[in-house]
Amino acid sequence: MHEAENNDVVDALVPKWEEDGLSSAAIANLELTKRAAWLSTLLEQAMRAELAELHLTYAEFEVLGALRRAGGPYRLKPTELSRALLLTSGGTSNVLQRLTKEGYVEREADPDDARSRWVRLTPEGLRAAEAGLEVTGRAHREVMAGVPEETMRRAADALREVLLIVGRRRVR
Repeated sequence: MHEAENNDVVDALVPKWEEDGLSSAAIANLELTKRAAWLSTLLEQAMRAELAELHLTYAEFEVLGALRRAGGPYRLKPTELSRALLLTSGGTSNVLQRLTKEGYVEREADPDDARSRWVRLTPEGLRAAEAGLEVTGRAHREVMAGVPEETMRRAADALREVLLIVGRRRVR
């Protein structure tokens, strides 16, 4: 156990897990996943607040960001977007409808495949994606303020090690 001044919200759960007879490996697993989830929640809340000022939802920003990352001409097929963002095709379709209505994306026919279409960022969509990157970057900096870079580096490296093992598995 850690010194009291170094305890976080997850540390308060450990005594109950120990009392319940969980193994040290199970407790370490729970501590890791609870802390990762808590950090993700804090970051996502901060980003959602910033994106709301741009009248974007988190899902809309994720789609705009994925299209921007694709590089010029900033286009992907809807199935590629769904796969990249871990969204269902229905979820992707709903987000794309809203983004199309706002003028941030447009759909265009694939000249090589009449059954397929591209989703492409419009110039306004590219501006919205870049504005979103700016405000979410600010949200990250604000949430992580005071955390030494070396601490972030060690945590990122440790999570990479975990994900290289866990990420290869198919989740049900």
